[in-house]
Amino acid sequence: MAQLRARPLAANPPAARRRPWGRWSVRAAALSYLALMLIIPLLVIFQDGLSQGLTGLWAAVSQPVAKAALLLTLRTAAVMVAINTVMGTLTAYVLVRYEFPGKSLLNAVVDLPLAIPTLVTGVMLVVLYGPQQPLGAWLERTLGWRIIFAPPGIVLALLFVTFPFVVRAVQPVLLGLDRAVEDAAATLGAGPWTIFRRVTLPPLILPLTSGALLSFARAVGEFGSIVIVAGNIPLRSQTAAVYVWGEVESANRFGASAVSVVLLAIAFTLIVLVDLIQSRQDEARSPGRRAR
Repeated sequence: MAQLRARPLAANPPAARRRPWGRWSVRAAALSYLALMLIIPLLVIFQDGLSQGLTGLWAAVSQPVAKAALLLTLRTAAVMVAINTVMGTLTAYVLVRYEFPGKSLLNAVVDLPLAIPTLVTGVMLVVLYGPQQPLGAWLERTLGWRIIFAPPGIVLALLFVTFPFVVRAVQPVLLGLDRAVEDAAATLGAGPWTIFRRVTLPPLILPLTSGALLSFARAVGEFGSIVIVAGNIPLRSQTAAVYVWGEVESANRFGASAVSVVLLAIAFTLIVLVDLIQSRQDEARSPGRRAR
């Protein structure tokens, strides 16, 4: 019996010695790929954008055309977030709480903007709302609304591209909510709006905020659909991403890098906020973690 027990013990040390090499090789491969594909390009663009110091960076981004492009980007992204936050939450609620014909198809269509090229989004909007199209011409003639080659077209493109972010952030949380609490509130006389506002909505605040920030970060860097619907008109319908493209075409590398640094800083800040929100959401789901 002693000999039989000794054999596994003798075989364990070599396996234990080999294990760290496997772990380190996996880590090295993952970190090397991360550095090559993400960290090094980010460092290069920051180095180029800050090559003339903060004074040079500020001078480049405060030029009238660059400043107008950045402000238009933030303004249209903010309008998009306000609309998609409401409509994304409403869509997620309908998909979770109601049964109707075509629900599975609608649930699949929600993810379609993530799959199709954004240039196709721009073409679709031009075909629908272009000034030579019946709907676009009617809107401009009757209501004075010019959609394409104007800020409203940018907002529509951003609404389409970023729609899945809020829906997919809210939907899993809605699926996990305990309906018994809502039923108890209903038996106590609470109306549908009161139940939604006081029972259903509070657990959705964190995922809703996370989805809204992700959609804002996505909108800040959107290019493909915008370059089609905006028309690239400086001081009117030129967003920051399209401005960067124009500066690259004009061989103004520093101007393109400076605005790119601002866009990266905005996106990175938003991603950090999303990560913090998701960490708090994970802690709220497992309260026993802190005690451990």
